[in-house]
Amino acid sequence: MRVLQTLLACCLLIGSSAIHSSEVQLPKQAGIASAHPMATAAGHKILAQGGNAFDAAIAVSATLAVVEQQSSGIGGGGFWLLHRAQDGKNVMIDGREVAPAAAHADMYLDENGEVNRDLALNGPLAAAIPGEIAGFEHLAKHYGRLPLAVSLQPAIEAAAKGFPAYPRIIRTIERKAKVLKRYPASMAVYLPNGQVPKEGELIIQSDLANTLKAVAKHGKAGFYAGEVAEKMVQAVRENGGIWTLEDLQNYTIKERDPITTNYRGHQLVTAAPPSSGGIAIATILNILSAWDLTDMDRVKRIHLVTEAMRRAYRDRSIYLGDTDFVEVPIQLLTHPYYAAGLRASISPVKAMPSDYLPGINDNPKGEDTTHFSIIDTEGNMVSATLTVNTGLASGFIATGTGVLLNNEMDDFSAKPGEPNAFGLIGDDANKIEPGKRPLSSMSPTFVFSDDQVAVLGTPGGSRIITMVLLGLLDHFDGNNVHSWVSKPRYHHQYLPDKLYLEKDALDPATIEALQAKGHVIHQHKGDWGNMHAVSWNKTTGAVDAASDPRTTTGSAVVK
Repeated sequence: MRVLQTLLACCLLIGSSAIHSSEVQLPKQAGIASAHPMATAAGHKILAQGGNAFDAAIAVSATLAVVEQQSSGIGGGGFWLLHRAQDGKNVMIDGREVAPAAAHADMYLDENGEVNRDLALNGPLAAAIPGEIAGFEHLAKHYGRLPLAVSLQPAIEAAAKGFPAYPRIIRTIERKAKVLKRYPASMAVYLPNGQVPKEGELIIQSDLANTLKAVAKHGKAGFYAGEVAEKMVQAVRENGGIWTLEDLQNYTIKERDPITTNYRGHQLVTAAPPSSGGIAIATILNILSAWDLTDMDRVKRIHLVTEAMRRAYRDRSIYLGDTDFVEVPIQLLTHPYYAAGLRASISPVKAMPSDYLPGINDNPKGEDTTHFSIIDTEGNMVSATLTVNTGLASGFIATGTGVLLNNEMDDFSAKPGEPNAFGLIGDDANKIEPGKRPLSSMSPTFVFSDDQVAVLGTPGGSRIITMVLLGLLDHFDGNNVHSWVSKPRYHHQYLPDKLYLEKDALDPATIEALQAKGHVIHQHKGDWGNMHAVSWNKTTGAVDAASDPRTTTGSAVVK
């Protein structure tokens, strides 16, 4: 293990030294791509005030927590993958939520031993202890150069002055209305006068602005202690939750060594557990490394990629969890020899039913998470994926705080073999335990090569891993950042044993050919994800950024 870590460290040093060689042109402009123009503008504003990419990441994260609460928020958490230019350091800031101390493995089971999905998804019992605010302070103290209060100012203004309602948040409010109506504080924000906001109508969040001001003044203590913490705990417990002040005060940020792997002359740096994304992506790419996908027949390529997805998701369901609680065989799962064994079980002409793989005996669309990518003019980079779990999370705003609480407890395995809201299967490695972080699919990623750097990621629930994978494969094929975010998407996650297709992703002839190989096709009526990516050409210094064309609010700006 020590030898492997040393080799990986050497690879990282080689990669980082290449980035800083005399032949490399630093980025001529800064690029930010996020899910909302107010968030992208906030990031650029902080850069203009002398901040770096890490300060900008706080501004973008916090602003998204105000204007895109169907996807993220300070009542949730996330992963910030960082590359620091001055020394080539790559690190993942783990701001994932943790289970409260009173949580236990059977807390969502009814008298018949079945999962009560309403309790697991809606209301404060569904909420784990948030990590996003702690992440902000950690970024500011250890990587940024501006005071936290400066980086939070755009978000404070957005909450106090309001932002115009737009179609995506309106749709989510409509879908969540029955839950929101249970809680007066949620009603006041999302259903004023009992009505869903109309497009363009301002959504104002005065309580949230005050909470952000407390954080700006006191740092994370303004959230995890004092008046805000007391109000949150009181509201949670009055409505059936189990939080305590000690749960909040005991929350800690973790710095994780990213997962690294190599593919066709590219070095990938991606998310470590409690994300399953980095390991799954490494496994899939190691399986696929034996084939030249670029010039391959389309049907054969999709078939082989699907079979690799199937096997990686099978491993996800069995082995992966919070490494502070379970032993995850990272070295094994990311090793080329292990991938070679998985590859040997793939037939080039026939799909293998998932039931044939030893393991555990319709997904939502995934508008529940957000992603942004940043490169600054010094070469610092951030790839961040943030979440509250499902759309508008638990639906519960803690009275007097404006904080919408996550429903991240559903990302644990409430019962072995029982699918969660995204249809993902889990086992004991991801069971509920006090203080444990739930398994995630969030996959913020960097790619380094001799002449280019890529920063990308996406929301999308269980499909995050496969969407990032397809974007990576498109990058490896030599296409640009606008192509990565636009590619048609397909997905397989082991169970259910179906090949899911985005609307119009494949033509009828290709679908028929895949069915002939034994794939069970499930065609969706809509599209998936919301990818945001930035690239840097190290030869010319040119920076490009792109947001997913599937959404009207994506904002990619280079300046």
